Amino acid sequence: MDDSNQSVVNESGAVKISEEVVAIIAGIAAMEVPGVAGMSGGIAGGIAEMLGRKNLSKGVKVEVGEKEAAIDLYIIVEYGCRIPDVAWEIQEKVKKAVETMAGLHVVEVNIHIQGVNIEKDHKKDKNEDDGSKLR
Repeated sequence: MDDSNQSVVNESGAVKISEEVVAIIAGIAAMEVPGVAGMSGGIAGGIAEMLGRKNLSKGVKVEVGEKEAAIDLYIIVEYGCRIPDVAWEIQEKVKKAVETMAGLHVVEVNIHIQGVNIEKDHKKDKNEDDGSKLR
C-alpha cells in the first residue's frame, strides 16, 4: 500500500484521507459481519495467517482515485457459514461505511476468502466422537 491520499477541496481548504484510513474503515466494517473470523495477512506456506483487531488494515488493499475507491479484502470465515452470503454482506457494509465516512464512491469491493476458522471446541468434539466409535 502506498502513501497516496485522497483530497477533497472546498472553500475552507483541503481534507486529505489516506489509503490507510480507508483500509481501516473497510476492515472494521468487514469484522462486524457475522461469519467473519478475521482478516488475513496472506498465505504463507499454505496457511492463512489470521490477524487480530490491531492489524485490520493489513488484510485490506485499497486503491483510491480522486473521488472513487476500489477495495480488496482478505478474509477468514467461520466454519459452517454460507460463504456467498457472508461475502455479499461484507461488500454491502464496506461500501456503505467507506462512502458514508470518507465520501468516496466505491466502485468495487473484492472479497478473497483465504481460509476457514474451525473452532477448537468443534475439533475437540469431533475427536471425542471419533474415539468413542472405535471402542
